[in-house]
Amino acid sequence: MTSTSQAPFTLRDGENLAVYDWPLHPAQRPRAVVLIVHGIGEHAWRYDHVARRLNAWGFQVRSYDQRGHGESGGARGVLPTDHALLVDLAEVLDDTRETCCNPRACPLVLLGHSMGGLVAARFVAERLRPIEGLVLSSPALDPGLRRWQKALIGLLYRLAPNLTLRNGLDASRLSHDPEVVRRYRADRRNHDRISARLARFIERESARTLAAAPRWTTPTLLLYAGADALVNPAGSRAFAVAAPAEWLSSRCFEGLYHELFNELDAAPVFDTLEHWLDQCF
Repeated sequence: MTSTSQAPFTLRDGENLAVYDWPLHPAQRPRAVVLIVHGIGEHAWRYDHVARRLNAWGFQVRSYDQRGHGESGGARGVLPTDHALLVDLAEVLDDTRETCCNPRACPLVLLGHSMGGLVAARFVAERLRPIEGLVLSSPALDPGLRRWQKALIGLLYRLAPNLTLRNGLDASRLSHDPEVVRRYRADRRNHDRISARLARFIERESARTLAAAPRWTTPTLLLYAGADALVNPAGSRAFAVAAPAEWLSSRCFEGLYHELFNELDAAPVFDTLEHWLDQCF
């Protein structure tokens, strides 16, 4: 069985992130390194089963608790600047290239879920660093906000950007598996806070990412849930229509909830991921 490790990673602004590695055997050359970016209110260790599946397919895996999440530093759900999550990802990715990509020509793939999917997609859209592949799982490309919610976010962002409120996530709609829901609710590392600045980041950058879809030039797999009640699947559908077919593969899993990799029958999701990785790497 693959061993895992956790280590602190100090960002340039002095904040510490918890970074997790799922390495391959030293004699095994990785097909690629996959860097997982988790969603709002959760943490990287929830992707241990995904990382181990990727290991079994020949991929080295790394993930990290985003700022204000899990075992990382920072107030829960708070950002010091509007684009802190993108800057953090750039620093973690640079370190991943340096320490995990051996040989240096080894491809690097981002896998982002929900808010992490938005962070990863925006990172690619802004071309902050070159990557060789992108996987989006239920990305927050349309947070489903009503007009009054957008107005409230704008007001709070101007008056109190670090004020946190409940994020409104309904854990019962994460997965059809009651054990997944139970473990999520019992996990002390999860939280339900979101600041005005983080909410504005999600609102604004989701729209900007959709607008960038026609100019997409990174090999991308988009996986989304037809019965998603936590982000609006219409955002993923719009992205799939707008992005060039030569760069994007997409699949909607009708009837599934938000956490595709944690559903009762996740086999088709993993099969789709494995098939795409086999084609690309």
